[in-house]
Amino acid sequence: MPSQTFSLHQLGWQPEYAQYLTLADFEAGYPARVMAAHRSGLIVMSSRGQAPVALPRDLAEADTGVAVGDWVLVEHEADRVLSLLDRRTVLVRLAAGGDHQRQSIAANLDVLFVVSSCNDDFNPSRLERYLTLALDAGVTPVIVLTKADMADGVADYVNTAEQLMPGVPVIALNAMDAVSVSQLAPWLAPGKTVAFVGSSGVGKSTLTNSVMGEAWQQTSGIREDDARGRHTTTAREMFPTPSGAWVIDTPGMRELRLASGETELATVFEDIVALAKQCRFRDCQHEGDAGCAVEAAIADGVLEARRLSNYRKLQREVAHAQATLREQREQGRQFGAMAKQVMRAKRERQGR
Repeated sequence: MPSQTFSLHQLGWQPEYAQYLTLADFEAGYPARVMAAHRSGLIVMSSRGQAPVALPRDLAEADTGVAVGDWVLVEHEADRVLSLLDRRTVLVRLAAGGDHQRQSIAANLDVLFVVSSCNDDFNPSRLERYLTLALDAGVTPVIVLTKADMADGVADYVNTAEQLMPGVPVIALNAMDAVSVSQLAPWLAPGKTVAFVGSSGVGKSTLTNSVMGEAWQQTSGIREDDARGRHTTTAREMFPTPSGAWVIDTPGMRELRLASGETELATVFEDIVALAKQCRFRDCQHEGDAGCAVEAAIADGVLEARRLSNYRKLQREVAHAQATLREQREQGRQFGAMAKQVMRAKRERQGR
């Protein structure tokens, strides 16, 4: 990270961030943006420059925690975070493993570049998952297809991606060519924050390097036999670009589970939702039901069976995540009630 300083405006500060801050807050601390997060604390950037700051345990353990891109209030003299400012947007997923913990990926984004490549890595079902993630966060999605210089039938890849969610821009490019990468310029305006998400090896870090103009990240090659990539980025960090935009680089995510997004799923799969309204029965399960418009569309070649299958899969995943979240909140409520009861009993004993 360069040691230069940036104004709050250059860092992406918006007036809405200050609406819940009081004069006392500004007397106690100053706003700064999280550039990187480590176990020992955060690296933040403000009009004062870059600095490491300590993160109190209650903020580190709160719900989804603190993410790169967040705005925090830092104590003037102690280099310690006082509070986390309200977010405009935040990308959240369920962490890998069986504990179903919600995990922030990046905060206060304007654009999410969903990166795939024109080879065996191209996976429409995975792209649908990322589109749902972007919409759930309130972030504008843009699909970016790399390796366009090494593939045949690029137009077919673009056409397939465009059909996933009409209206979402699809850009095919060579991540190592500056002229090709310049197609992303409309989304890289000064003060804007973007992130690249996608599986390992699709050229995400190479694309990040090209956008930033310097090789901030080391990249590794792709195995030609199966088109699978190695992890090339190990931590989330935020970097400035020559255009004045900010890039949050994220590790390749092999397992991306949705934490929410029921409404967003209906948007990504708007064609299936519209077809379902034409079914004879309102509770049609699209599994051999009489008068099923969805299955008729599949039989006529209008709808892919794969797309319906993925829609069902993501619906089950979202429903499970929401049920788990409700269960966790109920457990937290019961624990809080029990703790209050214990403290009340303790005070009564002490008062005797």
